[in-house]
Amino acid sequence: MSWSPNSWRSFPIKQQPTYQDQKALESVEKELGSYPPLIFAGEARDLKTQLAKAGRGEAFIIQGGDCAESFSDFDAESIKNLFKLLLQMSVVMTYSSGKPIVKIGRIAGQFAKPRSSDLEEIDGVTLPSYRGDIINGIEFNEEARIPDPKRMLKAYNQSTATMNLLRAFGRGGLADLNEVHRWNLDFIKGNPLGQKYEELSGQIDKAMTFLSAAGITSDNTLQLRQTTVFTSHEALLLNYEEALTRVDSITNDWYNCSAHLLWIGDRTRELDGAHIEYFRGIKNPIGCKVGPSMKADELISLIEALNPDNEEGRLNLIVRMGASNISELYPPLLRAVRDAGKNVVWTIDPMHGNVEKSSTGFKTRDFDNILSEVKQFMDIHEAEGTVAAGIHLEMTGENVTECTGSTSSPITADTLCDRYHTQCDPRLNANQALELAFMLSS
Repeated sequence: MSWSPNSWRSFPIKQQPTYQDQKALESVEKELGSYPPLIFAGEARDLKTQLAKAGRGEAFIIQGGDCAESFSDFDAESIKNLFKLLLQMSVVMTYSSGKPIVKIGRIAGQFAKPRSSDLEEIDGVTLPSYRGDIINGIEFNEEARIPDPKRMLKAYNQSTATMNLLRAFGRGGLADLNEVHRWNLDFIKGNPLGQKYEELSGQIDKAMTFLSAAGITSDNTLQLRQTTVFTSHEALLLNYEEALTRVDSITNDWYNCSAHLLWIGDRTRELDGAHIEYFRGIKNPIGCKVGPSMKADELISLIEALNPDNEEGRLNLIVRMGASNISELYPPLLRAVRDAGKNVVWTIDPMHGNVEKSSTGFKTRDFDNILSEVKQFMDIHEAEGTVAAGIHLEMTGENVTECTGSTSSPITADTLCDRYHTQCDPRLNANQALELAFMLSS
């Protein structure tokens, strides 16, 4: 079947807004189509190579960031804190495993959110659901909830600024291993987890001193002072994604230039749907969520549609079953894919299957359930002789109180209200995410 960046428009589509002014939408799409790319095709190919290594067990993936980025909370410090958290988690896991870490942020484009209902009701008032800042406003009033295509332009501009900062942090000195102590976030320093990280930093300092004595320094060895954080988001709003889909001048292939890696959510993975149609034509490494409703034959069909050439590093399957379901539902899927000889990269999203409502009314996730699903995922792969290639987390470098539990951040249902700032779903704070990294490395 022929493919083009707009061929998805002939297919049924879910989780999309209804724009009232089609001419305004077309004008925004045309304007976006003239803007520079946010990433380059060569960078996406580099990520694909690294994902292939992770799929073979030669590297490990840490993918994490906000559930949904915000226009109102956008600032350099938040981006810097997430960058430092990714570096902290990476150095902890690299030091214990000896493997390079592929760092991918849910950032610079994670603005659209799928919703379980098209409508939201509060105190007898019913309005369209909030679908992310790229579509409408979170404020509960009629004007804010009207989808506005101009929000795509603001999402692009914010993503551009975020990409600039990520590149600057990665190449401007912050990622230098001699600065490993500076990566410790202020609110982590005062607790035992921060002290544990400082002890690890001291060991790295000794290793750096030894390397320096041998003539290997960050001045003459690029790998010691620079790093790359790739970007990713759920490619939900296809109007935006199409506008940023470009032909690579080297290969003449189509790439989505809004992020290095895009994924399909569990609610939009229908084989005859618009999202599968769009994704099958772009050459980026891509992902697809694998939830509890997935069947083995459907998964094989999805893999064949999205990765017909069975390329290594092309397709990241992101498992999200829930701690109570994964041991029963996941092994048959894993075996089916393995026995079919399909090249995929398996990672675990322990967040989306473990949402619960606290006694105080807040949506939350319990750290023990998150950790349990990750451990079960790892154990299943070990038992099956396959590779658990990484983790995919909703997390923040901020000191929020959104997920309960953990030793380093003992948040209870009663204290969730202290700093509950998420736009949509609860995130691990920096303490909890770093604690998870230490537990996985032990």
